[in-house]
Amino acid sequence: MKFLVAVDGSDEAENALQYASDIAAAVGGSITVVHAVNPAAYDEGGNEPVSTLSEAEQRLIIENIEDAEQRGSNVLDDAFEIVDDVEGELLYGDPVTEIADFAEAEGFDGIYVGHRGRTGRAELLLGSVAKSIVERATVPVTVVR
Repeated sequence: MKFLVAVDGSDEAENALQYASDIAAAVGGSITVVHAVNPAAYDEGGNEPVSTLSEAEQRLIIENIEDAEQRGSNVLDDAFEIVDDVEGELLYGDPVTEIADFAEAEGFDGIYVGHRGRTGRAELLLGSVAKSIVERATVPVTVVR
């Protein structure tokens, strides 16, 4: 079995990677770790809910492609330190689209993704990548907190 684990450097993504690793070990499967490089914006700061638009704007950082690639490479390197014997891939574009499409195109049996658990305004402002992957993917998705 082939499993895809989407990572973004968060504790929740690390939890998803650990869980997928346990499952892969139990069934003799393999893991590919991916990070989607999307230089448009990324969320920086805290796990606490965002209560105002101003606070959300302070947490969102716009970056260029080189910085996004470097950050993505660092995220993959961190994942390689957590779990041995995994492959890695940087994807380019919207994480939801790229992760779901990559999983289908490469014949993965399942996707594992972490979820921060934002609610209310924060989810409306920032969206939920995990929720959107569940809705778009054509393979089973396991969401780990």
